[in-house]
Amino acid sequence: MERRDFLKLSAGAFMASQLPWPAQAGNASPLASPQEGRTASEVKRDVNRLKPLNLKKIEIPVGIEKPFGAIHISDTHLTLADNRNDERKISLAAGRARGMNLGEHYLDECIHYARRHDLLMLHTGDLIDFVSEANLDRAAQHYMQADWFVSSGNHEFSQYVGEAREDEAYKQQSYQKVQDAYPNDLTFCSRVVNGVNLIALDDVYYNVTERQHELLEQEVKRGLPIVILCHVPFYTPDLCKFSLERTPQCAYVTGAPLEITRHFEHQDDRPQEEQWRNRSVQQQADKPTLEFLKWLRHQKAVKGLLTGHMHFFYEGPFSKTAMQYVVGATYHGDAYEVRFV
Repeated sequence: MERRDFLKLSAGAFMASQLPWPAQAGNASPLASPQEGRTASEVKRDVNRLKPLNLKKIEIPVGIEKPFGAIHISDTHLTLADNRNDERKISLAAGRARGMNLGEHYLDECIHYARRHDLLMLHTGDLIDFVSEANLDRAAQHYMQADWFVSSGNHEFSQYVGEAREDEAYKQQSYQKVQDAYPNDLTFCSRVVNGVNLIALDDVYYNVTERQHELLEQEVKRGLPIVILCHVPFYTPDLCKFSLERTPQCAYVTGAPLEITRHFEHQDDRPQEEQWRNRSVQQQADKPTLEFLKWLRHQKAVKGLLTGHMHFFYEGPFSKTAMQYVVGATYHGDAYEVRFV
């Protein structure tokens, strides 16, 4: 039985158990219990950290007759593992959860809000923090609770978070397993909603392929307004400067010019086989990516970009016709409510 078919059998029970509780005085949050490997003091600390959902409202003009809305979130970072995994991954889960274990609470709140207000759910990557059966089961269950359109993040395919060079070959080790749990194609996907062409595009390793460029050119020819969803924000000078002020070692953008990326963090004394760890190597854009972004900035059909990865909010122009919106991390309680008009 396929993962999604199996999970559909228990989806009703899961949905009832996962409805978010209001984060108000006198209401406990359905966070992990001590029996799940966490102490009572840790649970109490997390309950005390709860705050209302930080929902920022934005409007993207696309020129349609039937406006509609969506919730845009990113970087939820589910950190689950169980006895189907080895001790190394179980330890990884425990360590990673310490900083991000409120992600699922706020994810539930967003789903509940979207269902109450008849909104589409948009997620731009890193719903899970690493590949595990428990994470993928939980991801698939959440995807059954609402109407979703998503793009992938680099953590979607991460085995142990930073243990190896992450490239296309690395991704293929888990790609099909991840894809089976997700609601739409993770490499390139188009979905038309009320006359708006939503395009999900994989740029998780800071590059865009020639094939993705070809596919987007075909979508432009359809003549519909386009909004792009991807995990890593696309380079603009202002966004790059904004990011470097917060993380001086690198900018975390796709398509930064070489004269910028060569100044990112770089340790020459690393062994040759470890040079990939340098941010200047990881985030260096290839020629197809630079050509893609040069072309994209001239496409009048592109009306907006929804991205994540940086774990903070940012809004700024990408081109003459498109604003780029970077949403903060779900585990911080950050989300956009988007109105397409």
